Amino acid sequence: MIGVTFILKRYNRELQTSEMFNTAGRTVKSGLVGSAVVSSWTWAATLLQSSGVCYRYGVSGPFWYASGATVQILLFATLAIELKRRAPNAHTFLEVIRARYGTIPHIVFMVFGLVTNILVSLMLIVGGSATVNALTGMHTIAAIYLLPVGVVAYTLVGGLKATILTDWIHTFILLIIIIVFALSTYASSDLLGSPSAVYDKLVEAALRHPVEGNKGGSYLTMQSREGAIFFVINIVGNFGTVFLDNGYYNKAIAASPVHALPGYILGGLSWFAIPWLTATTMGLAGLALESSPTFPTYPERMPDADVSAGLVLPYAAVALLGKGGAVATLLIVFMAVTSATSSQLIAVSSICTYDLYRTYFNPKAAGKNLIYMSHIIVMAYAAFIATFSVGLWYAGISMGYLYVMMGVIISSAVLPATLTLVWSGQNKWAAAASPVLGLIVALVAWLVTAKKECGSLSVACTGSNNPMLAGNVAALLSPVVFVPLFSFAFGLQKYDWKSMLEIKKGDDHDLAADAGLDLEQIPGGHEETAMEFEEEQAKLKRASFISKSTTIVMTLAFLVLWPMPMYGSGYIFSKPFFTGWVTVGIIWIFGSFFGVGLFPIWEGRKTLSRTCKFIYQDLTGNFHPKAISGREAVAETTPGDATPEKGAKEEVVAH
Repeated sequence: MIGVTFILKRYNRELQTSEMFNTAGRTVKSGLVGSAVVSSWTWAATLLQSSGVCYRYGVSGPFWYASGATVQILLFATLAIELKRRAPNAHTFLEVIRARYGTIPHIVFMVFGLVTNILVSLMLIVGGSATVNALTGMHTIAAIYLLPVGVVAYTLVGGLKATILTDWIHTFILLIIIIVFALSTYASSDLLGSPSAVYDKLVEAALRHPVEGNKGGSYLTMQSREGAIFFVINIVGNFGTVFLDNGYYNKAIAASPVHALPGYILGGLSWFAIPWLTATTMGLAGLALESSPTFPTYPERMPDADVSAGLVLPYAAVALLGKGGAVATLLIVFMAVTSATSSQLIAVSSICTYDLYRTYFNPKAAGKNLIYMSHIIVMAYAAFIATFSVGLWYAGISMGYLYVMMGVIISSAVLPATLTLVWSGQNKWAAAASPVLGLIVALVAWLVTAKKECGSLSVACTGSNNPMLAGNVAALLSPVVFVPLFSFAFGLQKYDWKSMLEIKKGDDHDLAADAGLDLEQIPGGHEETAMEFEEEQAKLKRASFISKSTTIVMTLAFLVLWPMPMYGSGYIFSKPFFTGWVTVGIIWIFGSFFGVGLFPIWEGRKTLSRTCKFIYQDLTGNFHPKAISGREAVAETTPGDATPEKGAKEEVVAH
């Protein structure tokens, strides 16, 4: 990625300004937006936790995990459009909070935003290090400190652009490995090799150890009591980690205005297949193979602590493919951890740089100061997270515990944050007080339920389903009471949306001058004209209408129309139905591969061709950088962004 950053600078006139570091020039196209969303949302937990849920509850677990975390991305597409429309120059969603409400709500949401990033980062490092330890024998603490090193290096050099390009590479490799796992399990393995063989093994497993709360004790039914409880916890917690994670707003900000909506919908639909098929493959393979001598825990079942630590997938991969399975698992977990960690580094860096440093310490900070601060924050945050992860390891806190607990801590801020962009009536008192009061209610509900259920507040008790369900639901729904209460008690705001439009870009003239370039001719440096702004707003208004109707229909399909009839009927899969279920998953993963793996290459084919030509000319001594005009190199980087209606002539790499 460091090499790619050099290529972009040399052949496409990209200068690492503060705007480019934190927003990628605001010109990324839909294919790369989609792959960036997929990669950012594919945590270690996506692969490891989903397989563990499948191991516990059967075929319902992967679907509950996937659908309960896909709808947030689809719904966020609407929020992404509103952010582009209301605050086109914002760097973080917190800048929007401050522009509307002032200092106190800004500080409250800054705390919730940073806590969200910290929780996600901890899950990534804790889950990834546990897997590295299980597969290689490397000490967990060594893995914790080594995992972020390479991420910090390429993030420092390339910023958000490097993160997005790395997201695509990681997504491409990840999807290929998932396809290999699926085809090995359901087509070519000597141990399994077909959906029919897996089905027979699952029937035998249910006879040996039936699942409590599942219809007939079967692993082959959607009617699972504990699975449904996890479904609710999953939905609530993931609302917080999408709607409060500045990393997703970064992707929306980086997107070209006309590409934000299709990018997020493409990303959401493509991502669904990853946890669904991965867990349906590896979670069920774990159940089917644990009675085989090739399984690492044979003849015993997996200990619950190992399941919570996310070790179902690596154990199943080793049993299925031997050392090759271990290497493949190590690779996909490394990809998931590093890619999503890079997104978290940029998210925290942009918050601390723009919402803390530029807002409260140096309002007149030039581009050099902003870049320097961004670099310092990236390094400091990586060291902080690694050290914090070591503490959690010693305390016995696993990735699974963090995953179900995060909604309790952060979800009370979801509704106030969303209403900031979609409702003019919410006042600053409702915005500031609702998250804090909601957190208090959630903590009380969580801990009181745990005390009542178990009589103690141990890690095992507080991490069980019922206490987590109470805390998560209280966190998400309590603002439904607090927001209207404070809004009507202190008077509706009647906001006119104008102050958000006054958010300014960073001043990078000093960096452009030092590089001997005109800022207007650098990707992301062009200042919009009034006509360009009006055209952009018209496109975004249309996209806003489309996004609201599309995402509502898709959300109902994933949460109600597809799963609920199967849950209510208590249907236990027949062998032909199970075969069809698996076949749909495999077809879907191939669709994801084309959507976020191959489509970005097609979308950027002209730029790739031009860049390869320049590299060849450079190697043969025929390339003269100064002979390329700025306008030629950035033909499609003017905000708006060179849509077909405006007659774009070229594409810019990664846009």
